[in-house]
Order: sequence, then structure tokens, then C-alpha cells
Amino acid sequence: MVIGLGTAALGRPQYINIKQDVAEELDLQAFKKNGFKVLEEAYEQGIRYFDTAPGYGLAEQLLIEWLQTKSDPTITVATKWGYTYMANFDPNAKVHEIKEHSVSKLIEQWEVSQTLLPYLSVYQIHSASFETGVLDNQEVLNKLASLKNDNNLKIGLTTTGDNQSEVIEKAANIQVSGVPLFEVFQSTYNILDQSILNVALELIKEGRQFVLKETLANGRLFPNKNYPNYKELYDYMEKLSTKYNIGVDAIALKFCIQTFPESLVLSGANKTSQLLENLNANTFSLSNEEVSQLATFKVLPSNYWQERKQLTWH
Repeated sequence: MVIGLGTAALGRPQYINIKQDVAEELDLQAFKKNGFKVLEEAYEQGIRYFDTAPGYGLAEQLLIEWLQTKSDPTITVATKWGYTYMANFDPNAKVHEIKEHSVSKLIEQWEVSQTLLPYLSVYQIHSASFETGVLDNQEVLNKLASLKNDNNLKIGLTTTGDNQSEVIEKAANIQVSGVPLFEVFQSTYNILDQSILNVALELIKEGRQFVLKETLANGRLFPNKNYPNYKELYDYMEKLSTKYNIGVDAIALKFCIQTFPESLVLSGANKTSQLLENLNANTFSLSNEEVSQLATFKVLPSNYWQERKQLTWH
């Protein structure tokens, strides 16, 4: 299974995206029940990689509780540190999350995240950036190396922004006691932003792993009259959707699977119906010509991320 499940949408009702559904008043118990249902459906469908974070509301705790119902060593869990969820499930919250890459935050969040052991195998810096200085913080790097050695973990990081490639390259060269620290990179990759592919291909040769997030471009790959600049892309994806009798989401995921070798692609589904639609990506293959045509729709990273900044929490 080359598709894993990201749990951001299972742990908090708002995310930075294009609003698709009509908002309903939040019933927290029903919300949790739905989260368990999606996790179980993912497992039944063969998904064994689950990605979470303390910054995803109740997602990490949801996963901890769900794992108590399992005894399956093939399950792999990745979590992160560096963001604190602040919205308290209030859709009108002014602040949804706070980023902090201090060693004290790492220690604080590890105290809870370690409960995911023995399933936990990937521990990541959440949205590593040059601005926070986390990749130059030797105290943090040493602590991560210690956690790696003591718990048999792979250390990774997630990236966001138009300089993802530069962050990945810097991290890939970091060593602690002569040993490369970072083995897993979770980065944005989709039809519109393909910017990390070249640097990734070189690192894959070295045995590094890549996990692809935001493969639907926060909803921008679905037909939307507010993005007339993507009309040609929308028309072509609709054509493929009709040809294969499959959703646009599956087309987008399949593009990632076929163009990014040896990667794991995350579904961000928050309903079982969405998850099953995403998993249709496993039922067909795009032709080389179709893959090449989709690849032509990429945009400059600066344009992609400037557009993303205009999206709001829904």
C-alpha cells in the first residue's frame, strides 16, 4: 500500500483549504466517533501508515486510543513536535495553532507522543524552517539523535513553503556524531507544486524516504470558478475522470504515485467515503502521455505558496 492516512482533518474540524462542505455545529463526541470510524476503515482497506501530530487537535490522542484495539506490528505511526493546537474547536478562533521549535517544546510533546510506542517509528520536526533556526539548534538536534538511538526511531521533518527544497537539502546534510540525522522528509507535492522532485530523487538514491502531503493542493485541484487560471487543468482532469470513471482526487493521487518513485502518499480524508474515493487511485494507471500532460500544469513555487496564503481556515 503506497497510500497512508494523515489525521489532521480527524483531529480538528478546521484546516487551511477551500471549503467544500456546509459547516455544522460541532458535536465533539460525534467528531471523535467519526475519527475512529475513518481509522478503522483505513486499516480494513490495508493502510498501515498513520501520520499525526499534537498540533492536530485531538488526532494524536485519538490514534493512541485506537491503537489500543490493535496488535499488529505492521502498523507504522509518524508523529511530530513543534505546533500547539490553540483553537479549542472554535471555528471563529483568531489563533488556531502556535509554532515553537524550542527544546523545551520538544521534551514536552515527546512525553505524550512516546505513548505511541511501539508503533511509533517516525518522529518529525513539524514544519521545519530557516526562520525558527531549528536546523541550527544543536541542543534540539542532539535531543532528536538521543530519541532516535534510545527508541529505534527514524527522525524526519515536514516542510512547507516555496523553499522546501532548500530546507530539505540543509537537513539532509546534518549529522550528529558523524551520522546523518534525518531519514524521512514529509513535503508538499502535487500537480501544481512539483518543486521538490529533483532534490528528492537524489536523496532517495541514498536511502532517504519521502512522504507526500497536500497532494490535492488544499482543494485547489477540484474544479473551482474562483481559479480561472486553472481552467485548462480542470478540463483535462475532468476528461481523465470521465475516461477512468473515477474521481478527480484519485487522478491527483495517482499522478503523485506515478511520478514520485518509492514515496508514500498521504490521504487527508475526514470521512470514510472520501477515503474510499482516494483509494481508487490504486485501481488504475495513467498513461505516460497523461502523466506528462498533467506535469505541464505545474506553477512556480512562489506563485503556488502565495496563492495558498490566501486560503483561510475552514
